Amino acid sequence: MKQPHLHWTQEGQGPVVVLSHALGCDTSMWDGVAAALKGRYTVLRHDHRGHGKSEAVPGPYTIDLLADDVAGLIKAHCTGPVHFVGLSMGGMTAQALAARHPQLLKSITIANAAMHYDDAARAMWAARVKTVLEQGVAAIADGAMQRWFTPEFRADEAGGGKQRVAALRLQLEKTDAAAYAASCEAVSNIDFRASNGSIQCPVLVIGGTRDEATPVAMSEAICKSIKGAQLQTLPAAHLSAVEQPAAFAALLVRFFEGVR
Repeated sequence: MKQPHLHWTQEGQGPVVVLSHALGCDTSMWDGVAAALKGRYTVLRHDHRGHGKSEAVPGPYTIDLLADDVAGLIKAHCTGPVHFVGLSMGGMTAQALAARHPQLLKSITIANAAMHYDDAARAMWAARVKTVLEQGVAAIADGAMQRWFTPEFRADEAGGGKQRVAALRLQLEKTDAAAYAASCEAVSNIDFRASNGSIQCPVLVIGGTRDEATPVAMSEAICKSIKGAQLQTLPAAHLSAVEQPAAFAALLVRFFEGVR
């Protein structure tokens, strides 16, 4: 299967940290975290297939494919293993990557993610795919913003929250509808309940205490499925790295410093 062209950026210096974004986002989702890390780390960000400036190859997509995409990027542009940080779809990619390409990793961070969806959740994903294919991505944007961010952050003009929400909404609406739908299907079909047991590298799991899309219970389940994984929480909704970039980055730095 053809490997898509992936857009990526790199900044900073030091150990390499790869940041992998959520469904319907792009590299800009990580702006705040990257700014906090680049003084002491080399920060590599990428757009998943069909997102941002990466190629929108025809589906179907799977999370294993997304993991293999990233593995190719790491092999091409990094010397030695990396710290891999993924949020939501990126956090699912992290779980697949650690099972499929363990030699590429110093550690993984799995933020605001799931490891499996039940039938009811899969029916919800199927309904979203149908809506997007019939009406476009803009049709699901209102619901996405409500899941992604707390009401306070969406209304925060003085602190810049409202502007960040507007920019990320615009990015979501620009996402190729077929690629978004294929990505939804990839996410809905995940099942890492068995493969997570094989993960050997250090693992940090981050949950949002106000995340209704992937509640803390999902983060707790991931943590229990991986030997030695540690759980931290932030008072944020689904895109915790956008709402709380400084706190998110601080959790990462503390975790990385303990990885040998």
